[in-house]
Amino acid sequence: MAETNNAVLLRVKDVSKSFGGVHALRGVSLEVRRGEVHALVGENGAGKSTLMNVLGGIVEKDNGEVEFQGQPVHFVTPAESQAAGVAIIHQELAMLPSLSVMENIFMGRMPARNGWISWKDMEQRTRELLNEVGLEVAPQTRVRDLSTSQSQLVEIAKALSLSATLIIMDEPNSSLTETETQRLFDVIRNLKAKGVAIIFVSHRIEEVLQIADRITVLRDGQYVGTIDQVDATIDKVISMMVGRELERVLRPEGHRLGEVLLEVKGLTRRGVIEDVSFSLRKGEILGLAGLVGAGRSETARVIFGADQRDGGEVQLENQPVNFKSPQDAIAHGLGMVPEDRKKMALFMTKPVRWNISMTQLPRISPSGIVRARKESALANDFVQRLRVRVPNIETLERNLSGGNQQKTVLARWLATNPKLLILDEPTHGVDVGAKAEIYEMMRELAKQGIGIILISSELSEILAMSDRIVVMHEGRVTGTLDHVEATEDKIMAYATGIVTSDANG
Repeated sequence: MAETNNAVLLRVKDVSKSFGGVHALRGVSLEVRRGEVHALVGENGAGKSTLMNVLGGIVEKDNGEVEFQGQPVHFVTPAESQAAGVAIIHQELAMLPSLSVMENIFMGRMPARNGWISWKDMEQRTRELLNEVGLEVAPQTRVRDLSTSQSQLVEIAKALSLSATLIIMDEPNSSLTETETQRLFDVIRNLKAKGVAIIFVSHRIEEVLQIADRITVLRDGQYVGTIDQVDATIDKVISMMVGRELERVLRPEGHRLGEVLLEVKGLTRRGVIEDVSFSLRKGEILGLAGLVGAGRSETARVIFGADQRDGGEVQLENQPVNFKSPQDAIAHGLGMVPEDRKKMALFMTKPVRWNISMTQLPRISPSGIVRARKESALANDFVQRLRVRVPNIETLERNLSGGNQQKTVLARWLATNPKLLILDEPTHGVDVGAKAEIYEMMRELAKQGIGIILISSELSEILAMSDRIVVMHEGRVTGTLDHVEATEDKIMAYATGIVTSDANG
């Protein structure tokens, strides 16, 4: 196995790529060995996606050389890279939900006999592939009936069906729970043992250190360096990524909290959440923790008026409220950044200016006529305040990095001068630099007296940012912890229902 691990499978030499005068890659070099997990990390805009697309035949390089299995290659189509043994699993899975698992795996290359599709052969081969990745579903199962983690494993099975010797995984666990992530890692280790090489692209440095043999860092389209896992630390990798020492996330600084801003009593939506109660004070960051399906986002939607409650009471500044719509909640000083910013918050084909100013258009549009100068001034003000990295406010939202898209959503709500902000997975899919800026922004808002409800699947984020933590399990609150007493073990005990606040008195 040592010889296999030392043999170079992929060699990239001085590869460059520009788009319209913008350098996405500048002389990037990389070596990937057979049977290794090689992590590729860097901030948004570092060039990771462009390099993946070059290797996958999606875009052509401008300069440089690529060798695969000892031979020079120049892929100009995805079909060419796949035929050579390279498979890419994109963050947004490319499958047809109405078709079966086996149809998705063999789409475009279904086994045939005498011109007729051999369903029996395809089913048998699919069973073998699913067994190889540890997925226990029938080959005839519709993809729409699978969970995200199951769909991810189907994509890996598809890559194996192509006889891939190199699999590139782009943020493969961004939507997975901790348990599902560990299952994915087991599959990756099995692939590695069989000599398959993995390029693992991720923002989650802790998990990169857990799964990768070596780590290559890109910054601003350039190669920074490659380090072995045994020599890597979180601080060292982050420093290489951002080009500077980045202050580690710490628990919130002690600041005096104000009076109770929000009181939730016995909130119920049948079949979703049951008897949820907690309070939020002015200037407090309240973490909502729990596993997927615990009811955190659903609780937020009911409070915000996106879903209606069947029981319970909500008080805002000691006054009962029952928002019938998000517009009603906004009028009372609430703002909400949803988990899926692309689908639920942003208009990707609209400019940054429009995405920031949309909640304020009635105020700056007397007689229904938009005052363009006021709208631009508003957008420019928040672009500067939140340090949104964008050429100008007319740039389309889809052209921004994940972190800058998230800042745009935050800017929209800050323009409303909110009393209370609900942030659902606010750092999902953003790089470490943008994360640090969002954390800094949250702390500053809390100091200004704004109450924040933080929903996050990252326990480290919940522990670092929250003054108090409310833990949910299967739609109910199982415990509330002050940040001084909170630990990952305690949160998980409440989140799995092993321990409840009642059991602890």
